[in-house]
Amino acid sequence: MIGAAWLLAAALAVVAFLYASVGHAGASGYIAVLALAGLPAEQIKPLALILNTLVASVGCWNFLRAGHLPWRRIWPVYLLAIPGAFLGGWLNLPSLWFRRLVGAVLLFSAWRLGRAPVDPPRLREPPRLLLLTAGGSLGVLAGFTGTGGGVFLTPLLLLCRWCTTRQAGAVSVLFILFNSIAGLAGLLVARHGALHVIGRLDWLLVLIPVVLAGAIGSRLGSRHWPVAWIRRCLAVVLLLASLKLLGLAALL
Repeated sequence: MIGAAWLLAAALAVVAFLYASVGHAGASGYIAVLALAGLPAEQIKPLALILNTLVASVGCWNFLRAGHLPWRRIWPVYLLAIPGAFLGGWLNLPSLWFRRLVGAVLLFSAWRLGRAPVDPPRLREPPRLLLLTAGGSLGVLAGFTGTGGGVFLTPLLLLCRWCTTRQAGAVSVLFILFNSIAGLAGLLVARHGALHVIGRLDWLLVLIPVVLAGAIGSRLGSRHWPVAWIRRCLAVVLLLASLKLLGLAALL
């Protein structure tokens, strides 16, 4: 069992490294890996949320310490995110067409960002009302899709030219952390024993390398990698998320 846990940890660590390098936490990737490993649904959700919260925490530490968060310009995006995430988890929408639509938007975003490997020469000032609306809407989308919402927020910030690449990573990872904590709190209210799964030794062995990989990825993305590398990694992350939502990748 220990050997299987290390194999699973390696796959999850790769996901954490890739996503953390662009200011994300990897929820959709963790869910895919855990499902492929044959875990029951009641274990996948709490584990994915725990991993997302831990990786987002170390991502915040690296991106915010590096000074990339433009707080004074971007703070309204957080105000409605958490209530939006709760609402998204509660809503029961016709999921097939909705997921396909979101997947198509992410696919377009991956294509646009992959074609633009550098930051724009000038940024635009984001309207506060638009940031407030976007935060609430993307919070709903995050709750509905079971993610932290970074795959939706980052391309919006970049394509609207509201942030540089590293700034978008910092804004998104904090957004993801808030939504992940809210989702975990909601899960604990609904299922008091949801966290018992991580009390086993094999799952503790999984958490450690995943958090380390996330710390290394976010460190490289926040301080060392060229912007072109980060944008291309982001395009890959968005492509993987879009294929999963479009139902075009059975292994995702």
